[in-house]
Amino acid sequence: MAGQRRLRARIAEALSGLLLSAPAAFLMVGLLIGPVVAVIVISFTDYELGAPGWEFTGTANYEEMLESRLFWKSIVNTVLYVAIVVPVSVFLALGTALLIETTGVWRAFYRAVFFLPVMATLIAMSLAWLVVLNPEFGLLNKLIALAGLPAQNWLGDPALAIYSLCAIGIWQMLGFNLVLFLAGLSGIPAPLYDAAEVDGVPTAMDRFLTVTWPMLGPVTLFVVVISAIRSFQVFDTVEVLTRGGPNRTTEVLVYSIYSESFEFFRTSYAAALAVVFILLIFALSALKLWLLDRRIHYG
Repeated sequence: MAGQRRLRARIAEALSGLLLSAPAAFLMVGLLIGPVVAVIVISFTDYELGAPGWEFTGTANYEEMLESRLFWKSIVNTVLYVAIVVPVSVFLALGTALLIETTGVWRAFYRAVFFLPVMATLIAMSLAWLVVLNPEFGLLNKLIALAGLPAQNWLGDPALAIYSLCAIGIWQMLGFNLVLFLAGLSGIPAPLYDAAEVDGVPTAMDRFLTVTWPMLGPVTLFVVVISAIRSFQVFDTVEVLTRGGPNRTTEVLVYSIYSESFEFFRTSYAAALAVVFILLIFALSALKLWLLDRRIHYG
């Protein structure tokens, strides 16, 4: 009898757990897993937005994608954007955080100022940058004219457009990374610096290399991966400032998904592009989890 009561209690407990987790599971399936599955299924069809019917076409969309020069151009542009924005924004944020933490003066003010681009609507900020980078009356050209340098068409020159977007991306991501590094610096125990000084580590650079940098390992990894994911998602500035031009030099993967789906109404092909994008984001997330679990840990 006692065994039966324990069994019934365990079953009741399991059913209660399932019942309590059911709303979260329903939301996960409906809002996360369901849409991803739908995108994968659509990518194997010839469905177009507004079309009365559709048929399964197998891997035709993926074959077309792999043969498309525009797809590979968008991949190259996206990787170039990530390769520039992520390391520059991370190192600038780390350096700025060290300066703010060292001075200790107006710390809250600097945090607020650097975090403003994160809080602001990127569409509105992109419009502001459109004025700043205007080739005729833009503020940036006015400033470089004072130095005797020629004006540049920052967004219309194929050799400059992608790098102009990278500069905006660095500006926008700097504040977010800065706040994370400041939180990491505040979590380093002060006695570690005292112990390092006692052990013969007198200079600030030596203390940074032996104490600060190793202790910031988990924060740095998190910042790098999150910055990479956000960089892969770049869309707003491309849509507002360049629309993929000039000559597709700023065509990135997310903008290709948008244009194929909502400008050319090739929904199935856009779904195939979205699957590639999802795989890239999933790979970055899995890499972050693996490194956090296996490579970087402090007891």
